[in-house]
Amino acid sequence: MTSGEQQHPVPEFYSALDIAVRREIADCAGLVEAERLSGGASMETYRLHCRRASDPQATFQICLRRGPGGEDREGDNVTGVAAEAQCMTVARAAGVPEPEVLYVLTPDDGVGAGFLMEWLDGVTLGARIARLPELENARSMLAFQCGQEMARIHRVDVHATGLAPVLRRFDPADYLAETWDRCKEMPTPQPMIDFAARWLSEQLAGRGAVDLTLVHNDFRNGNIMVDADVGLIAVLDWETAHIGDPMRDLGWMCTNSWRFGQRHLPVGGFGHYEDLFAGYESVVGHPVDRDRVQFWEVFGSFWWAVGCLSMADRYRMGSDATVERPGIGRRSSECQLDCVNLIIPGSVEFQPSVHELGLLDPDFGRRPQGTSPLGGSHTSAHAHAAAGDMPRVDELLESVRDFLHGEVRQATEGRTNFLALVAGNSLDIVLRERLIGPQLHRYELERLTALVGDSDSMASGRAAPDAQIAEQVTALRWRLVHALRDGSMPLNEPGLADYLRTSVAHQVAIDQPKYSAFRHIATL
Repeated sequence: MTSGEQQHPVPEFYSALDIAVRREIADCAGLVEAERLSGGASMETYRLHCRRASDPQATFQICLRRGPGGEDREGDNVTGVAAEAQCMTVARAAGVPEPEVLYVLTPDDGVGAGFLMEWLDGVTLGARIARLPELENARSMLAFQCGQEMARIHRVDVHATGLAPVLRRFDPADYLAETWDRCKEMPTPQPMIDFAARWLSEQLAGRGAVDLTLVHNDFRNGNIMVDADVGLIAVLDWETAHIGDPMRDLGWMCTNSWRFGQRHLPVGGFGHYEDLFAGYESVVGHPVDRDRVQFWEVFGSFWWAVGCLSMADRYRMGSDATVERPGIGRRSSECQLDCVNLIIPGSVEFQPSVHELGLLDPDFGRRPQGTSPLGGSHTSAHAHAAAGDMPRVDELLESVRDFLHGEVRQATEGRTNFLALVAGNSLDIVLRERLIGPQLHRYELERLTALVGDSDSMASGRAAPDAQIAEQVTALRWRLVHALRDGSMPLNEPGLADYLRTSVAHQVAIDQPKYSAFRHIATL
């Protein structure tokens, strides 16, 4: 098969990659196809089909892991691809299941920053790991296995293996400060993120130093590979590895973002704390510090809330302008709601528009495929009954969304199929924001005015147009953010926790009302 006959889009670096694999990979006569896979929020992953030199009729597969756009983002909260490959090689030597790194690309190869590694067959998609019936047996041992492999990673001697000079070093306070500083550089006021940062800072006060070890830093469901019979067969994606508190890995595995709707199973949506801790303790020989794990679980939601916003920044700057990036940016509210449920739990008084749209219905998110609470008759009856223009804006948006979710997904596969789903979901966000956003903003203005505003701004705002209300909300959010950052607003300020719970829950009602943390708070 020539590059012109490939079933998948041909990457622009195909010819240069073909030369590199011929030269560096044993028994390789050249590329047959390079298929970009759908997974990976920050790095590019390709399945490479290669022809054997010893048997031209036979093919084999290897994997290319490449920086976004071929760039090496070393220093941008990541290790760089060469250090990532080194971490994998070191972990593999320590008994951690890893694909073998075959070759680290150089600038002279003309492919971009990345490396070639062994192709392994298994399940990597987190939702499938959490739910597929055929993985039931694997799930029964998976939390214990994850604990064991985390412990093996943490026992690696970073000095003897040469990792100490190439990895960043973070004690908990440094890591918190670095993440909060990234948030402060972003042009968006997100009070719950700053509240969480303050809460985390107070938790660290008075704690003693911890022994720092090699930390994978992204060990979670979605970055592991699972076999139905064996269970865990690979730990993947070392791009943010560093030297830090080992309990960070345990807390991150338990963060709700990576439970894939299985909120009642805290370890990756497939297991329980006790099994994870037992696996870890079976290797290290001492008890897990559960308080530190809880700290890092909260930190995980805080960290990913900031990380999601940084994805939107990369879209705006053009460094990774795919349809996926702004969609991930909107996931920040999910992580903020996880922080709410962990540190200021409680019920929410939802505005009537949230009820009217059916977002609080117990069966929301479990409707038959193809139906939507935003579709046709519902929108016409409840949101645009008085509109006489045809077609309306909402109908145009719905038609494009349905086209993406229907015909486009049926006619495509792989990454294009995945991006069609993302694009359709983004249109759903636009529809919900048009329908309920104005009412939610007016309610938020009242709550913010009570906290940090003044009666004059509230009086002038009641009759203002929607755009002006949104501007006033943003201005008052900034006022609250600055008060949280400079410490002038105490965390126990009357009304603060209630405002944060309600405003974040309302935002998730727009961004992703199927999210498990929202379904939880909707039932309280």
